[in-house]
Amino acid sequence: MNTSLYYIHDPLCSWCYAFKTSLSALKQALPPDIEFKRLLGGLAPDSTEPMPLALQQSIQQAWHRIEQTVPGVKFNFAFWSNNTPIRSTYPACRSLLAARKQGIEFEDRLLALIQEAYYQHAQNPALDSTLFECANQANLDSKQFELDYRSHEIDRQLQQEIKTARRFGVCSYPSLILEQNGKISPVAVDYLNYRTMLDDIERRLIDR
Repeated sequence: MNTSLYYIHDPLCSWCYAFKTSLSALKQALPPDIEFKRLLGGLAPDSTEPMPLALQQSIQQAWHRIEQTVPGVKFNFAFWSNNTPIRSTYPACRSLLAARKQGIEFEDRLLALIQEAYYQHAQNPALDSTLFECANQANLDSKQFELDYRSHEIDRQLQQEIKTARRFGVCSYPSLILEQNGKISPVAVDYLNYRTMLDDIERRLIDR
């Protein structure tokens, strides 16, 4: 039987950032016959327009809620005064796909650096300059990275991953989908205890 666990996320989703510790523990504890796969959901299309004030306030409220809900997660709220926020996550998504071409370990490394730049150092992750600097810090081949980042191939790949996420019925992030021989079922995300997710997955494997 073919079994996969899909993690559908966006690099600039604050709840995905809050999920990273629990997700890491879940990945380490997964049975070896389950393949872990990432899908980029694409939270917000390309744009250069400043983020509406109401949306800025809504995201800041989400940050406060996360800090109160998930132990150890903190945000640098200076981002909102130091930048012109832009509601555009597709560039960061494409950067992860470009990094993936150089190795899955580069995708993981770049994701961590982008989130650190955004949430801890108040840098603007919608800008190419921020993403390229993170790519340099990740020790990616910078010329190849930029070529891939701007390529039609990477854009098509992003659109395909977004399409797959929609086919799974996913419309919020982070999400987990267990696929067993073509049958898909959602796994409830737990930000505090990976065991609840692992137990749910193992129950479904017994029932298959």
